[in-house]
Amino acid sequence: MEIFTPDNVSFMLGGFAKTLVISFFAIILSIVFGTVLAMVKQFCKGKLKVFSLLVSAYIELFRCTPNLLWILFIYFTVKGNDVVISVLAFTIFTSAVMAEIIRGGFNSIPKSQFEAAQSQGFGFFASMRLIILPQTFKTIIPALFSQCTTVIKDSSYLAGINVAEFMYTSKVVMAKTTGLEGVLLVYGFVFLLYFALNFGISLLIRMYQRRIAAA
Repeated sequence: MEIFTPDNVSFMLGGFAKTLVISFFAIILSIVFGTVLAMVKQFCKGKLKVFSLLVSAYIELFRCTPNLLWILFIYFTVKGNDVVISVLAFTIFTSAVMAEIIRGGFNSIPKSQFEAAQSQGFGFFASMRLIILPQTFKTIIPALFSQCTTVIKDSSYLAGINVAEFMYTSKVVMAKTTGLEGVLLVYGFVFLLYFALNFGISLLIRMYQRRIAAA
């Protein structure tokens, strides 16, 4: 049986498109939520220290447990369509990783930047939005992009809960053949698309790092 028929290719590319959609929204939401977590952990002190401790517990909980565990947990406990479930599962896990990356960026900003913002009359949130966060994200872009590739690759775990992402649709097509050649062809197709996407992101990271180094 011919593997790469128009229907099979369209089916697999549809799965690839779903992978991109899930990864995109999970990454964006994880950056937003991770930024909030990082700010709370880094800057909540004194009477607000309890919030910093809660965030620290959240981060450690998800960093020390496997992503697949939370995918399965969300799948069995949350009702919704497969995209919503997938994005939620990846967001709650990846936010913990993003929070630590962003907090590392905060630590790289000299204290004089905070003091200068305060001396100019900026409040905390204005200082964050206009001065600290732009510098922080400029510093951590390589690490953020690296985590993006991890999210894209780990989206293949969703095949285990029958989400019709790229790996799942490829397995469906693969099941139509009993020959080793067909299996290898499908795996090769999966390899090429994942590699092209993630290698492209890696090239962007390298270009950015060279640009920063030359500045």
